Amino acid sequence: MPDTSKPLAIVTGASTGIGYELAKLCAQNGYDLLIAADQAAIHDAAKDFQALGAAVDAVEADLATLEGVDKLYAAAKGRPVGALLANAGHGLGHAFLDQDFTQARHVIDTNITGTIYLIQKVGRDMRSRGEGRILITGSIAGFMPGTFQAVYNGTKAFIDSFSFALRAELKDTGVTVTCLMPGATETEFFERADMMDTQVGQDKKDDPADVAKVGFDAMMRGDGDVVSGWKNKFTTVLASVTPAGILAEQHRKMAEPGSGKK
Repeated sequence: MPDTSKPLAIVTGASTGIGYELAKLCAQNGYDLLIAADQAAIHDAAKDFQALGAAVDAVEADLATLEGVDKLYAAAKGRPVGALLANAGHGLGHAFLDQDFTQARHVIDTNITGTIYLIQKVGRDMRSRGEGRILITGSIAGFMPGTFQAVYNGTKAFIDSFSFALRAELKDTGVTVTCLMPGATETEFFERADMMDTQVGQDKKDDPADVAKVGFDAMMRGDGDVVSGWKNKFTTVLASVTPAGILAEQHRKMAEPGSGKK
C-alpha cells in the first residue's frame, strides 16, 4: 500500500451491506482503505472504492481465525491506522440445539474472537500514538434474548458491553470508541443465516447506507454509541424495562422458523 498523506481506514465485512457503505463513506471522506471480507466479492468492492479516489488494498480472509486477522493486520505494512471500523459479523437462525456447532462457533469466533483480536492489535498502535477512531458494529439484538437466534444475540450483547468498557479504558488517550447498534438491515444477513422464512427475515428493513451514515458520523464526532433509526431507539428503551422472559417470547414471534408469510 502506498504511503500517502491520507489517513488509513481498516473496514471489515466490507464486501456488502453496512460494511460496504462504511468503506464507501471513508473513501468519500479522505481515507485510503484496507478492506477485508471472507468473500471474493471484496475485490469487486475494492474497485468501487478506488473509483472514488482512495488507494485500496483488499484482503480475502476468514476473520473468525487469528490467522485471518493476522493476515489483515500485516497487510497494513506498518502504516498508521486512523480509523478501524470493525464491522464483520454474521448470524445463524434456528433453535440452538438443532444448529451445527461448527457453524455456531463460527458466529462466535467472527463476531467476538476475531473482532476483539483485531481491535487489540490496532488499538494498541493507536494508544501508543495517542490518536485514532474505532467503530464497532454491535446491534440492538444485544438488548434482548434471541430466541431462535440465541448465539447471535449473545455475541452482540458481548460486543455492545465490550465497546462501552473499552471506551472507558481509553478515556483521555486520544482514541475514541463508538458502538453502532443497528436493527434489522437490508443486507445478506438473513439469507446467510437461513432465516428467510421468518417474520424478521421478510419484514421491511433499514437501508444499509442510512445505517452506515449514522455510524460514520457518530465515529467522527467521537460519540460513545448510536442506535440507528427511531424504531430501533424505541425498541432499546422498551427492552430496558421489559422482563427478559417476555423479550424472549417477543423474539420468538420474529425469528421462529416458519413465522414469516407463507
